[in-house]
Amino acid sequence: MSLQNADRVKLEIYEPEAAIRLGVTAREASETRWGLILVVFMRLLAGLWIIQGLTQWAVFLLPTDAVFDRLSAGRAAAVIFFSVLDLLAAVGLWLATPWGGVLWLFAALSQIFVAMSITHFFTYAWVAIDGSLILIYFALTWYAGKASRL
Repeated sequence: MSLQNADRVKLEIYEPEAAIRLGVTAREASETRWGLILVVFMRLLAGLWIIQGLTQWAVFLLPTDAVFDRLSAGRAAAVIFFSVLDLLAAVGLWLATPWGGVLWLFAALSQIFVAMSITHFFTYAWVAIDGSLILIYFALTWYAGKASRL
């Protein structure tokens, strides 16, 4: 088998459980549509999470005064936690990888938990936004997975 044939066989591996399959042609228009909608949604989320991560970094990289001197230990830990986690989740979402979705779900659920436990760190509007985005993500993933099984 030549190298070109080996590459072609490698690209034609079909994973029926995967909602997003790279390098495999779609069997139906609905499969392509839901997979594309999911990838576009993940990339929009990546943009939002990049903005959130950079905002957290700006808290301690561009301070007007000593930030960590006046923050409680919990708030300082949350700033550092979300400055790293949000950017990692954004990269995974942009690449449309399964670990990106999992990391983003962890970040969104962490935001909800922090909004409930640390007052005025995140507003309750973020709880509603995160909850809505999680529901949309699960719905799109389900539809993309369902279309790929048909």
